[in-house]
Amino acid sequence: MAINESDCEIIETTFDFKNHWNEAYLNNKTEKLGWFEEKSEQTLTLIKEARLSEDALILNVGAGSSTLIDNLLADGFSNIIANDLSEEALESLKNRIGKNDKVKFIVDDLLNPSKLNKLENIDLWNDRAVLHFFLKEEEIKAYFNLLKKVLKANGFVIISVFAKNGAEKCCGLPVKRYDLEMLGNELGTDFKLKNSFNYTFVNPFGAERPYIYALFQRIN
Repeated sequence: MAINESDCEIIETTFDFKNHWNEAYLNNKTEKLGWFEEKSEQTLTLIKEARLSEDALILNVGAGSSTLIDNLLADGFSNIIANDLSEEALESLKNRIGKNDKVKFIVDDLLNPSKLNKLENIDLWNDRAVLHFFLKEEEIKAYFNLLKKVLKANGFVIISVFAKNGAEKCCGLPVKRYDLEMLGNELGTDFKLKNSFNYTFVNPFGAERPYIYALFQRIN
């Protein structure tokens, strides 16, 4: 079964996001998900620019069943945290990579964390396609407050989100689209932009999805 925009339309006023994402991962193979990419080349390019040590603590928020985890392991990284709201997504990831003590799995909500907020000294916060699902000011504030709480001094942030000319929905959910200035404003003056670029991702169904990728470093 392939997933598309109409597969996930919201029909309730009070929406169960955890169930939504669990259903998406239960009902679809990873390679048939609209956000699937065989290799996370753009993210890996920015990670190389950060010049992290192999034992750097990397937190991938909203990891889902992303092949980025496979890519990081192949590149020798040994201290990886994969987070998602969906336990089904992380179970799929676990099944693919097998037992591996280099990866820790955390099922938790970025907006109301009970585990993530106990982390500290994160060297890299990586987010591909999570931030844009948070529409309310208090949700966006909660997201960035958590980021700033767990990231170490001089740590790095990679955020990849739908660009201003990007799709208005993903998996039936409305999204907030960003430009570089918006990301910089949310992070504030304690972060310095290291690199950014626009990238048009072509999803498994041939649809174009314009993204903006940005690498920041904490300076205070």
